[in-house]
Parts: sequence; C-alpha cells; structure tokens
Amino acid sequence: MKVLVTGAAGMLGQDLVPLLRERGHDVVPVDIEVDITDPVAIGMRMAAERPDAIFHLAAWTNVDGAEENEDAAYAVNADGTRNVAAAAAAIGAAVVCVSTDYVFAGTQDDGYAEDDPVGPVGVYGRTKEAGEAAARDVHPEGVRIARTAWLYGAGGPNFVDTMRRLGRERDEVTVVADQVGSPTWTRDLAPALIDLLDRPPGIYHTAGGGRVTWADFAREIYARDGIDCAVRDVTTAEFGRPAPRPAVSILRVTKEDSPRLRDWREALADYLAENPAS
Repeated sequence: MKVLVTGAAGMLGQDLVPLLRERGHDVVPVDIEVDITDPVAIGMRMAAERPDAIFHLAAWTNVDGAEENEDAAYAVNADGTRNVAAAAAAIGAAVVCVSTDYVFAGTQDDGYAEDDPVGPVGVYGRTKEAGEAAARDVHPEGVRIARTAWLYGAGGPNFVDTMRRLGRERDEVTVVADQVGSPTWTRDLAPALIDLLDRPPGIYHTAGGGRVTWADFAREIYARDGIDCAVRDVTTAEFGRPAPRPAVSILRVTKEDSPRLRDWREALADYLAENPAS
C-alpha cells in the first residue's frame, strides 16, 4: 500500500514512518516542504502521489503559543486538516487524523468516551476540535480520528526526557499535581494508528492505559531511572501557564474494535531501557 505521512519529521512521525516501511508499505513522508494550509498545494501533492492512505500528523502543538497565535493555530489545525481530508476525498484515500484529549473540558473524573460531547477550554483544543469536525465533514466515509494524550518519544522534546534532565541538574523539581492523564509512548501509538485503517471511519481513543498525575509521572520516571530528585506538588494555578489545561485527560475506550494500548508504566519502563540517559 502507498501511504503519505504529513508531519513525518515530528516525534510521532519518526516512529510511524519506519514502522510503515518495516511492514512493507511504500511511504511518502512530507513535512514543512508542503504547506497544508494551502489547499492547492496539498491537493496537487495528493493528486501527484495518489496514496491509498494518509496519516495526518502535522499540527500546531504549542499549546501556550496557540493562545497568542490563534489565527496561525487555526490555520494549521483546522484549515490544514480540512485541506488534507478534502484532498484525500478527491482521490479516494483513507485518512487517519491524530487529535487530542484537549477537545474535552476535563471536568469528568472518570474521563471521556469517544462519543461524549466535546468542550475545549483553550485555543489549542478548539482548533483541534474544529479540525476533527472539518475532516469528518468533507470526507465522512474515509476519516478516522485518533485522539491521544500526553505523548512522549525519542524523536522530540518531551516530558520524560525533560524530567530526567532536570532531575540530574537539581535536587527538587516542581510539577503539577492536579491534572490527571494517560502518558502515551509514540512507539506504542504508531501501530495503533496503522490498525485503524482496518477499522470503520469514526472517532477512536488511542492513549496509554491507566491514569496518573504529572507529579506522580515524574516520580515514577525518577524511581525507574534511579534519579535522586524530589518532586514538589503544585496546582495548575500555582504553576501559571498561559493556556488552560483540562484537569482530567483520560480517554476511555468503549468501542469493541478499538486498538488498546498497554499500561503507561510498562511503556515507560521500555522507553527508559531503550533510551538510557546520556
């Protein structure tokens, strides 16, 4: 199968592209050289390549930056996603769009199922939710939405590596303790995204199993990596970031045919083993 991957140079793309090739697919990786906010440019590239499937990973992911650059974030996350899905529809290609837990308000203690009402509290979440809606609107028979959360991986800056670095430099770190979610290793997410091509179009939740706060996630990183550093709990308000965050980012899987990712602790142990501290 011929597949095109947008945002191929990003953290997730660096795990997905090699896996696709390992499974025998003809992969066309694209990144900033193709402007997804330009419908003509993305349409021409799709028409020239004519992939059977598209993995749409390209996104504006700077959550705090989105608050000050709403138009730019909207252009990438909403308009760009619409353009990719429309170009896919024109050639009859299936699409897997990666989305986020930020489309929810984060007020349900038990988390959110795939069909729960969305209610983003910040610009980033609103632009991603708009992208979901736009993609499904222009290509309803071909789009799979894969919501995920708290991504980390070897291909880019991430919470795990940041905590390891800070833990080696300091005696104590300050970490938010009133947000709960499901850490997701990109290595685990990549095969789940591929599996979605065999599932019906619709919305899927593809985050790591289990739940943890950011502060306890940091403690687990230090315990498993042998780092002697204290973690001081603070509230989201005390931490003081520009963008609001959902307090609960649990993405519940209720669809029987959904791929299910393993518990976040197992994934973290393997990530740390494969990526020893330098």
